[in-house]
Amino acid sequence: MTAKSQSRSAARLAAVQALYQMDMERTQLARLLDEFHQHRLGKEIEDEQYADAEVAFFDDLVKGVDARRDEIDVMVSDRLAQGWSLARLDKTMVQILRCGTYELLARPDVPKAAAITEYVDVAHAFFEPREAKFVNGLLDAIARDVRA
Repeated sequence: MTAKSQSRSAARLAAVQALYQMDMERTQLARLLDEFHQHRLGKEIEDEQYADAEVAFFDDLVKGVDARRDEIDVMVSDRLAQGWSLARLDKTMVQILRCGTYELLARPDVPKAAAITEYVDVAHAFFEPREAKFVNGLLDAIARDVRA
């Protein structure tokens, strides 16, 4: 894995964490970004070293999901099984799906297979393989809708 791909992977994971925090604590966007820039990205917290993240990519993911949340939520909701809604999903899962959907929608510079694989990897950090397969299937379906 190249340094650039490692820093993008770290940015994706941090974006999911930041959006989770924003959702749970209603942290304002500017304050949230500043907190991650100053205290999380590439820093050591409680004896755990956080990977260096591509800051501009992190910022784009967090700002983009925040700006396009309604559009993204409709796209994700439309792909959920009947009787399911975003509200029924784990809060971390929702952020993984939002970030992945945003990247597929707004980052044509990232190959769709790479974006999907990256968010499956993020899902593996929090969930069992079954949930990671769910992320794969849902993002793959969205990719077919938004990418030629």
